[in-house]
Amino acid sequence: MTFAIHTIAAGSRARRGTLVTAHATVETPVFMPVGTRGAVRTQTLAQLEALAPALILANTYHLMVRPGPDVLERMGGLHPWMGWKRGILTDSGGFQVFSLAAGRTISEEGAVFRPRSSGKPIVMTPESSIAMQRAIGSDIMMVLDQCIDSTSSLADARAAMELTHRWARRSLAARGDSAQQLFAIVQGACYPELRRESARVLTDIAGFDGYAIGGLAVGESKAEREDTTELTAELLPRDRPRYLMGVGTPLDILEAVHRGIDMFDCILPTAWAQHGKAFTSHGRIDLRRGVHRMAEQPLDATCDCDACRLYTRSYLHHLVKCEEPLGWQLLSFHNLKFYLSLMARIRAALDAGTFAAFHAEQREHLALDDVDNPPLRQPRAAPPRATTRGAFRIATSTQGFSSIEHVASGEKMHSVNQPDAEAERVYVAQSLLLAQALAGLRPLVVWDVGLGAAHNALALIRALDAHPQHAAVELHSFERDLDAFHLALANTGPFAHLRHAAPHILAHRGRFVRDRLVWQLHTGDFLDHLATAPRPDVIFYDPFSSKVDTPLWSLATFRALRARLTGPAELFTYTASTALRTSLLAAGFHVARGVPSGPKEETTIALVPAPELSAHPLLGPDWLARRARSTAPFAPDIPPADHAELERTLASHPQFATRTAGSRDSNLAIDPP
Repeated sequence: MTFAIHTIAAGSRARRGTLVTAHATVETPVFMPVGTRGAVRTQTLAQLEALAPALILANTYHLMVRPGPDVLERMGGLHPWMGWKRGILTDSGGFQVFSLAAGRTISEEGAVFRPRSSGKPIVMTPESSIAMQRAIGSDIMMVLDQCIDSTSSLADARAAMELTHRWARRSLAARGDSAQQLFAIVQGACYPELRRESARVLTDIAGFDGYAIGGLAVGESKAEREDTTELTAELLPRDRPRYLMGVGTPLDILEAVHRGIDMFDCILPTAWAQHGKAFTSHGRIDLRRGVHRMAEQPLDATCDCDACRLYTRSYLHHLVKCEEPLGWQLLSFHNLKFYLSLMARIRAALDAGTFAAFHAEQREHLALDDVDNPPLRQPRAAPPRATTRGAFRIATSTQGFSSIEHVASGEKMHSVNQPDAEAERVYVAQSLLLAQALAGLRPLVVWDVGLGAAHNALALIRALDAHPQHAAVELHSFERDLDAFHLALANTGPFAHLRHAAPHILAHRGRFVRDRLVWQLHTGDFLDHLATAPRPDVIFYDPFSSKVDTPLWSLATFRALRARLTGPAELFTYTASTALRTSLLAAGFHVARGVPSGPKEETTIALVPAPELSAHPLLGPDWLARRARSTAPFAPDIPPADHAELERTLASHPQFATRTAGSRDSNLAIDPP
């Protein structure tokens, strides 16, 4: 029983290999038709042999329910019982731990099911699952695992992963001297840190012949599934087969091959056929649609199966509408042939060294719907997108870029400069602590106060994308009114930065996780979260002005914010007003000059000082002299009765106390406060 990789595609992780099992020589990448109960739905043995898949999949749980291990042991296993001479892979029953949750209990020992078709409970433990798979006589067995919803909490995902690891060790021990191959299953939902841990733990256990990626296609988005697949595949041994369980459409399979997966199974070819859906060279076709009632052309002119060679779309439409089993049988064979042909073409492209071009072409083609009769006719003119939502509207500048405007006040987010450029320049490029995180030197917690249209958050994410070896980063965005965010998300034409998957996932779930980045959304009043959110290292302070978000610009808020900070910290904001800088200094920050932005000669940086931040140019005595001439040195929230006390606080501030009266502003070392 061997596995060998022959080639890896240029510009891709796609692999061409050969897996030898007891009953088959399997050319990979390979698709396995699903024969849950020892039969591929609607297909006779002759049809299955005509399709000639190297492997099919059978399910341990369902064969344990009926016929049971005694029958299979008596009949010499599933191969002779069903007359199948090629390979069989058996799932362990772990997916039923997820899909039949309403009728089962789970413990450290295993899972207990109470199937409707049997009066007695079915006990599925790692040991009984392996014993059943030995009775089936499959070429490849799977360890028992706990599969959970991919959107589960971190705590639930960790508990299921750790139980899967313990069950994997017990499954390996239960294999004993069996010559059947045994694959471990990596779990961890969509949490990169758990996927890394699961892959490490399982690959450290000697004795597994291959590795599967489980717990996907159970609730996550397409982007999350692809990211998790790519991450996990890279963590698995190069010399062992990689199996993505239960995925998916032809396009899903192509993308997973591109990410380094070797083996696939999915019920879609037969399940969708039951509902009249077919995969064709003309795109996905739904034969239930009335447009096919009088259609005389074949289902797929490029296919020579019986459904395409002998019958018209009209007749197939009739069979589907009548729920005639022949229609299901014909379409199942056609869909399975389409999948197996796709895998053969993928292997041919890998052999020829043309997979990159094949992938680029087919990822467009496999996404098509019925190109002969498009199911959704495009209107002559698409309805205009809404440009207002709640208190906000989209405003376009004379320079051609768009901003979000607060209607009542007339104020705009990033109103003068191109928003993406301003976000990168003011909030990302200046940060010395972020530079260390991008270099992989320190983890970072970033507060994004005032999510708005997410320009600042996406500027940070673009920087992380450009530095894939960055340290762990937590990004916490705070927003009271999400209408601006949702308005921009619905108009990604003028707000191209939102074409990234991250903000859409954040809007849907309130959280985006990718490898070493966690982006969390906090809704409501920022002041309600200030004491409970993880302590920040860097703060993007970008609420609307004091005219709109008055409490967030008060001395009391800055004092509360300063009290949360204990180590080196940077706060960046767009304004350079004397009153703001006075409040920041009075709250206990050191204050430095930020880069210019548009007509503003300076922006503002507030610091909790430390030697690594000494490059920031602190305000000096000449700023104090200019402040003395200001007509508005204090913010409106500071009562006149407090002005004298604050003047004394400012005069004794450590930032100015160490400087001579004649010194100029410069990049001086920062003394502790």
